[in-house]
Amino acid sequence: MNDQASLPKAALWMGGWLALMLTMTVAGREATRELDVFQIMVMRSSIGLVLLMPLVMMAGGLRSLRTTAFGQHVGRNVVHYTGQYLWLYALTLIPIAQLISIEFTMPIWTAILAAIFLGERIGWRKSASIALGLAGVAIIVRPGADFNLGQLLALASAVTFAVSVIMVKALTRRDSVTTIIFWMLVIQSVLGLVPALMVWKTPSAQDWPWIVLVAFCGSFSHYCMARAMVHAEATIVVPMDFLRVPLAAVVGYLVYAEAIDVFTALGAGMILFGNMLNLKRGGTARIPAK
Repeated sequence: MNDQASLPKAALWMGGWLALMLTMTVAGREATRELDVFQIMVMRSSIGLVLLMPLVMMAGGLRSLRTTAFGQHVGRNVVHYTGQYLWLYALTLIPIAQLISIEFTMPIWTAILAAIFLGERIGWRKSASIALGLAGVAIIVRPGADFNLGQLLALASAVTFAVSVIMVKALTRRDSVTTIIFWMLVIQSVLGLVPALMVWKTPSAQDWPWIVLVAFCGSFSHYCMARAMVHAEATIVVPMDFLRVPLAAVVGYLVYAEAIDVFTALGAGMILFGNMLNLKRGGTARIPAK
């Protein structure tokens, strides 16, 4: 069965991704005040697996989650686990706005990898959207000459996330979104068990709400991203995520009293314009819906 590619549907799913990712950013920072990143990651995966069960039952139960691409799932999750660890560790070292801004070098790598491995075309609209988005990010961040460990980790996570996005796009052609998320949670729970046990600390009552939020947002944000990939090409979906930069500035202001200056406003405007340019004319290729 096939679904006609739909930009409105892709945009709606990406709206869910944005809301969940912004919430997870705050929850992740709060959780890492008391607990090690390895422990948070394994708890996120195991709790997320429980939260996913209603979707698994709706999809037909565990039998519906069989896959002929298990090796691809393992490879994708090794890459994603690495990127997630780097991202959460960087979150403990640098400001949220800086982390998310550096993360937005990801579309450069995604566009290149999608063109090489998925055969997606990069027209002038996509190129302009990426260029405007990255220019807007640069204006917001205004990077200086110094380059610390947190920034290096954030950049490395952006590269690994780009590889993971391409691998997810390839998997959506063979497996359902629920199958992809299920195996992500199972494989990452196994990958993270030993490291987590080595640093384990009993969470306090104050830690649990943040842990559950990280688990919920971390699991279902990927569901939203994968569903968006069903309705549009990776090089259309990913630039929509540029909106997370100005939205992160708003969250930083509301939660951590981080000021929003004229540079942030200008950069956000460029990002929004780039996204509108990219969405004006999207592809209409039919994409398999699993």
